[in-house]
Amino acid sequence: MAIESSSTAVLPAGAPCWVELATGNEQRALDFYAALFGWDYRITPDATVMTGRYAVANRDGFAVASIFQSDQPSGWVPHIAVNDTASGAERVELCGGNVVLGPIDFPRYDSMVYARDPLGAPVVLRSPPAGWMFTTGSAGMFTSADLNTADGPVTDEFYHRMFGFVSVQLGDGHDIDYAEWQLEGQPVLYRYVMGAEYPPATPAHWVIYFGADPLEGTDATAVRALQLGGAITVEPYDSRLGRVAVLVDPNGATFAVIDPSDNPDNRRAEVEDPNDD
Repeated sequence: MAIESSSTAVLPAGAPCWVELATGNEQRALDFYAALFGWDYRITPDATVMTGRYAVANRDGFAVASIFQSDQPSGWVPHIAVNDTASGAERVELCGGNVVLGPIDFPRYDSMVYARDPLGAPVVLRSPPAGWMFTTGSAGMFTSADLNTADGPVTDEFYHRMFGFVSVQLGDGHDIDYAEWQLEGQPVLYRYVMGAEYPPATPAHWVIYFGADPLEGTDATAVRALQLGGAITVEPYDSRLGRVAVLVDPNGATFAVIDPSDNPDNRRAEVEDPNDD
């Protein structure tokens, strides 16, 4: 769960460059996330989706995510930057995944490939256009993502071959198999092997982390998601990177909120500060 606020037009291959929600009820999703994160939307025509329209969410004037209607199970997925989607699609097949759709080329825009990794998790390869901006790390915006999967070594190998990710174990590798994927020593994404807390047939899926507004906090954001028709699947808890809650939207898509300003180290420093009068 890398937490760094940034907005960049130069993204290295392998870096997350967008997040997208495929949902069974577009309007319900639009209303839910608008109320939860303060998003407003720009609707654009798109012949590749079933409703012919594609909603781009904005927060504080920045485009931060997109939502579209789908007949597949609702879920969030990151877009990962590649230099060339055609060669990326070939690599997907060579590395044991499969291409679902694409490459799709958008005139004067960019190119995308929709694929699945060897365990069935969706992943989108994207070649962003010049000047592409992806703002992260602030309230209502992407902070990071966990890939929940059933097989750590197979998943690690696929993403290493695809993007050059190096897997660094953060758990003990047995009871807790939680790895950080790095590029050039910097955290990019995370991978978790689902334990007994998940039913055996749970498919591989992504959990996208969005920043909670520090004025409201993670706990209150989770309660508000519940009031808006969502659900809390993991009650708020402290992590080394902030206070986290795992939620589900009204259409069944899992996501998480995190407040990096609210963590045990910060609270301890506030209590122990000898200069605090």
